[in-house]
Amino acid sequence: MDIKAYIESGILELYVAGQLSEQENQDIYDLLHQHPELLQEVLEIESAVVKLTAAVSPHAIDFDSFKGKLGLTDTKVVDLKPKKPNWMSYTGWAASILLAGGLLWTLNQKTELELQLQTAETDKLYLETQIEDARTDLAATKNLLDVIRDKDIIAVPLGGQGDYATSFAKVYWNKADNTIYVDAEGLPNAPQGKVWQVWSLTLNPLTPTSLGTIDDFNTDDNKIFTIANANESQAFGITLEPEGGSESPTMDQLYTLGVIDATP
Repeated sequence: MDIKAYIESGILELYVAGQLSEQENQDIYDLLHQHPELLQEVLEIESAVVKLTAAVSPHAIDFDSFKGKLGLTDTKVVDLKPKKPNWMSYTGWAASILLAGGLLWTLNQKTELELQLQTAETDKLYLETQIEDARTDLAATKNLLDVIRDKDIIAVPLGGQGDYATSFAKVYWNKADNTIYVDAEGLPNAPQGKVWQVWSLTLNPLTPTSLGTIDDFNTDDNKIFTIANANESQAFGITLEPEGGSESPTMDQLYTLGVIDATP
């Protein structure tokens, strides 16, 4: 659409003056909503109308000035009463201004309503997501509780070691499906460039086997991790290693260690 040509056509002046058909008014109303340039032009036309109306007001006419320009004096009585203004014309302009004002109010109300509807829809989607996440978390929690409460599960406490005596963790080993669940709530977040690595150990001779690194430890809220373990483990340990893990545990970074109770 050629906005400039449309403005120069004069149709917006007719719109402000209320001289168009209902369908033409509706068409322009829709265009004003789509093109801010047209709406600005309507506002400028309305402003010019207001100024013009004030300029032609009977109260703004200086009749003494008119007398002087016509060479008349007070000794000659001449009736210079101004012609009765065309109030119907002024009323038409006023009605147009009121119409345009109503249009602007309607546009503002419509825009505000659309924003409110968008906000409500966003809130609805967010709430639905939160509810679904809560259901998923609840199901996962119930499944975990079922696992660790199983009578055949092996619970292995891992105590803090050396300089890290305040650290702790716990391993739940389900030998039936070769899975361990590591509850690492007692470990701090891994420093940048480091990861926690879990080890399965046999004691005689001491042989560590890596069960992998916990790469998402810092971002996981529950701090419970599921890890595969098909080893005949006799103990579990957790060390702090460089990103990517290590082939063997760094012993001075051994934070927790726990031996499986062999008592039947």
